[in-house]
Amino acid sequence: VQLQASGGGLVRAGGSLRLSCKASGIIWRIDDMAWYRQAPGKQRELVASVTSRDRTIYSDSVKGRFTIARDNSLYTVDLAMNALKPEDTAVYYCYARILSFGTDPGDYWGQGTQVTVSS
Repeated sequence: VQLQASGGGLVRAGGSLRLSCKASGIIWRIDDMAWYRQAPGKQRELVASVTSRDRTIYSDSVKGRFTIARDNSLYTVDLAMNALKPEDTAVYYCYARILSFGTDPGDYWGQGTQVTVSS
């Protein structure tokens, strides 16, 4: 099982970006999916998460600006980011808890994608 993230880049403050992440491999079920980020010198933090029943959680810092959405048929999770601020600059990682056939659920991470917001 692998997670492949895409969509990062450089944007001015107030702009928008959309991150996408796709899971591939032998997958029976995907439970929680999420996006995390890690800024230089800081710990990785949860940005947003979505359960298999589309229940979402957002960090206070992005609430109202970011939207997480998943497509269970395509094994994807997207993060739409609007009204971006310089403090949103970080490497963004997608995460998924995935159950493959005949194994216990495992935690999987994408490779990280850089988001840079200039002031």
